[in-house]
Amino acid sequence: MGTFSQKPADVVKKWVLIDAEGLVVGRLASIVAMRLRGKHKPTFTPHVDDGDNVIIINAEKVVFTGKKRSDKKYYWHTGHPGGIKERTAEKLLDGRFPERVLEKAVERMIPRGPLGRRQMKNLRVYAGTEHPHEAQQPEVLDIAALNPKNKKVA
Repeated sequence: MGTFSQKPADVVKKWVLIDAEGLVVGRLASIVAMRLRGKHKPTFTPHVDDGDNVIIINAEKVVFTGKKRSDKKYYWHTGHPGGIKERTAEKLLDGRFPERVLEKAVERMIPRGPLGRRQMKNLRVYAGTEHPHEAQQPEVLDIAALNPKNKKVA
């Protein structure tokens, strides 16, 4: 028997809803990245996008462990000499687009390249509790129940 290789036409994608309230960012991101890639399925094939569609709500209520909320810095460059900029995780979470913290965490766990960009399009992150994907009937995935460390207790 040869090695199984899934064809793109045979892929079955599910919709998964995750409530991120009180969940630790890194632990949540690693589970979401695994789901987006499809590594949780027995039919995983590295060169095929066979992951699920993931919806994350309450992204503004995620937590960091330790002093990461105030100490962790996100860097970017303007393209001009001396144009390195930085912003703390606290400013991002309290700012206009708090969902970007989670998007960046997941994006950095997905391989770079055309397939990784395609898989990132299957991720939808919303700061509040509302999302426009009720018609897809997503199944709820309780990340906090998987491991007690996934949820930070005050």
